[in-house]
Amino acid sequence: MRPPSLRARLAASYATVATTGAVTLLIAVRLLVPRLFDARMRGAGHGGGNPAAATSQHDAVVAALNIALVIALAASLAVGTLVAVLVARRVLRPIDALRAATRRIAAGRYDTPVDAPAERELAALAHDVNHLAAVLAQTEQRRASLIGDVAHEMRTPLATITGYLEGFTDGIFTSDEMTAPVTTELHRLHRLARDLSDASHADEGQLHLELADTDLAGIATEVVDRLRPQFAANDIGVELHAAAPTPIRADRERLVQAITNLVGNALAYTPAGGSVAVEVGARDGQAHLVVTDTGRGLSAEQLDHVFERFYRADRHDHTTGTGIGLTIARTIVRSHGGDLSASSPGLGRGARFDLALPAA
Repeated sequence: MRPPSLRARLAASYATVATTGAVTLLIAVRLLVPRLFDARMRGAGHGGGNPAAATSQHDAVVAALNIALVIALAASLAVGTLVAVLVARRVLRPIDALRAATRRIAAGRYDTPVDAPAERELAALAHDVNHLAAVLAQTEQRRASLIGDVAHEMRTPLATITGYLEGFTDGIFTSDEMTAPVTTELHRLHRLARDLSDASHADEGQLHLELADTDLAGIATEVVDRLRPQFAANDIGVELHAAAPTPIRADRERLVQAITNLVGNALAYTPAGGSVAVEVGARDGQAHLVVTDTGRGLSAEQLDHVFERFYRADRHDHTTGTGIGLTIARTIVRSHGGDLSASSPGLGRGARFDLALPAA
């Protein structure tokens, strides 16, 4: 059996309240009025010498009272039912609007906000629905941008590989001349595929960790040394401050990936002539790795989104990747029981990323 709708139950509840009040009034009046009438008549000296007349008056009052109560009860039921229906309709109208909004969101239409009703609780719910629509719209926009970014990232290495293969077929390039550039572009494609796969696994909470005792300072040294030629090629200075070993228990390969993403992000967003500093140390029972750059910096709004999937601070710069690296880095760090945070004095004033892990 299908349960009654909320509108029907609200109307029934209001009608029940009205009926209960009317019945209570009917019983109270029916029991009290005749007794009070007789008492008042005796107190006024009426009916003492003529009991028949007193009884007749009593019966007349009771009869009139019964008729009046029946009419009042019928009227109260009719008015109560009407008011219950109107009030239920008025209360549920904003809920119907919210239902329509959720159906629009499910259909991919995020641009029609819900008007906030007068009721405070429903207004808060409408605000949450509008916020959900805005977040989904931004995610959808970044997803569409990601497709374009991935296509752009793939186009260059594929064009390079195609060009070298055609040149090799035509005898323009020898196998030795072709091997190095083709291998480099294949590595770019593999890196892109790995980032996309890691982003998917991060969303599903399926990052596999192989924990072992390791040294955070050693990992930082490895990453900086591997990226140092890229810093030199872009005329950007890089400094590493890691005076003492910083023991942790972590998945070394995953942590190398996270720190590479952090340092690579600083490299991408720092202009020529700038500098990047990587500092490793321990404090308050945690191992810290701090990456500080003198690059473009981040606004307060950008700081709120910098770790979101597919977000890039500069949408027009295709050299800064697909907006997945920082998301993966934070997921890796948090899966180790640590955290990754960002701060910046403002645009044009550099940025700071603080990676914290439990110390071994």
